Amino acid sequence: MTFQGPELDKTPANFTAMSPVTMLKRVERVHPELPAQIHGNICRDWGEVALRCRRLASALAKRGVKKGDTVALIAPNIPEALECALAVPMIGAVLNANNIRLDARTLGYILEHGEASVLLVDTEFSQLAREAVALSGRRLLIIDIEDSEGPGGERIGELTYEALLAEGTDDFPYTLPDDEWDALALNYTSGTTGQPKGVVYSHRGAWTNAVNNVITWSMPHHPIYLWTLPLFHCNGWCFPWTITMLAGTHVFMRSPTAEGIYHALGEYGVTHLCGAPIIMSMIAQAPERQRRAFDQKVKLMTAAAPPPASVISAMESMGISVTHVYGLTEVYGPAVVCAEKETWQALPLDEQAKLKSRQGVAYELEEDVLVLDPETAQPVPWDGATQGEVAFRGNIVMRGYFKRPEDTANAFREGWFWSGDLAVQHPDGYIEIKDRAKDIIISGGENISSIEVENALYSHPAVSLVAVVAMSDETWGEVPCAFVELTDDDSNITEAELIAHARTSLASFQRPKKIIFGELPKTSTGKIRKNELRDRLR
Repeated sequence: MTFQGPELDKTPANFTAMSPVTMLKRVERVHPELPAQIHGNICRDWGEVALRCRRLASALAKRGVKKGDTVALIAPNIPEALECALAVPMIGAVLNANNIRLDARTLGYILEHGEASVLLVDTEFSQLAREAVALSGRRLLIIDIEDSEGPGGERIGELTYEALLAEGTDDFPYTLPDDEWDALALNYTSGTTGQPKGVVYSHRGAWTNAVNNVITWSMPHHPIYLWTLPLFHCNGWCFPWTITMLAGTHVFMRSPTAEGIYHALGEYGVTHLCGAPIIMSMIAQAPERQRRAFDQKVKLMTAAAPPPASVISAMESMGISVTHVYGLTEVYGPAVVCAEKETWQALPLDEQAKLKSRQGVAYELEEDVLVLDPETAQPVPWDGATQGEVAFRGNIVMRGYFKRPEDTANAFREGWFWSGDLAVQHPDGYIEIKDRAKDIIISGGENISSIEVENALYSHPAVSLVAVVAMSDETWGEVPCAFVELTDDDSNITEAELIAHARTSLASFQRPKKIIFGELPKTSTGKIRKNELRDRLR
């Protein structure tokens, strides 16, 4: 029997493109009265936000923006950034949300390489934007965003964001892409070596991971979500569309602070937030004067370095449940989750923390994530010891790198996306990252995982943040050097004491040979800039 024939073909009645555009359309129809945005004195419902998004899409189209055009954005976590994520895809254009901490040279490269035709910029970053546009050599329509909660700044554009909305119409249609494989977003990697690469997201991939977030995190309808994760980072891990789909409330913070987070928890009843471990430390280590009581259960999703056991304990004790995830820009943000098992709750806290520190297993809607031998492309033994490279396959893998065919071909080998992260796979299938390939320290021919050294130092209660990098050594070639940020600036912990502490869990060759105390350089998403630390040692 064969199920073929014109009567069984795709039609508009039984096949439409999967796209985040449908999520705003539904929430406007079903829940227009529910709160959508909270930002200082701004409080808008979904009916109002949907109208603003349709006006934005309409106005951009009137200004000549069409399918495939790039719309660039330089802005922190503000309502306008969310509206761009919802409205730009409605006209088939491609959103390029940029890291506000990048320098003008890098932003200029991105505007030129990404072929931006429009730039929306928060006035706090006007000077940065002006320099970037000049360096790009492009003629752009510049729109000034004047945030009522921001510090202000010079207007450099042709018109303001609100004036642009006034040019739009209320009845602009929700238009799905012709093909769900069409580009939706262009996100540039950090570019710590060479120029940053432009990662292309599709409507299909964004829709899939937005739904993935709901399933993986067991999210209910109408969550109250606090934007501590930058909206420009992997398009906020697709949460702009997730929270919209669930008719939730977006609570904005231009820049996260402990006081601001506690205010949002107590005042608005925030139920969910995301961020790097630095956000958890910010909450757990906040002085009493900055804290505020809250009654609701809260879920926090964290990525990057696994959080120390002491921080997990502090979070759990105040009613904040921590979910550890892992991913990259190339896989729409998190695509692996440390899926907790009920049996873990009976274990001692240290054991729980050890299990939760593993990166875990594939998201439900990711086809597969395995640790493969980079030479043979075959899975390594699931023994928790044999190292390989983490590889992804499925609908939440990028389309490729924009105008970088060789890099794309190198990333997509043997039917997998190769992450560059070295890991082991445990007998239960859970992945545990040992290091970035570039972060492995080779000392006297022995491989040292910087993450293992970091974990050993994190177990000391005086350590808030730690990063371990290779330091040149005449005898061994390389040895570990640890940069440490303490929980208390007045702590009298010494280098010798920390190295002695590391002796309890590390072999002699693995222990740091030098410890440097001080504040660590971080990206806007809270990741530690190891490239800057390497530069310091040089």
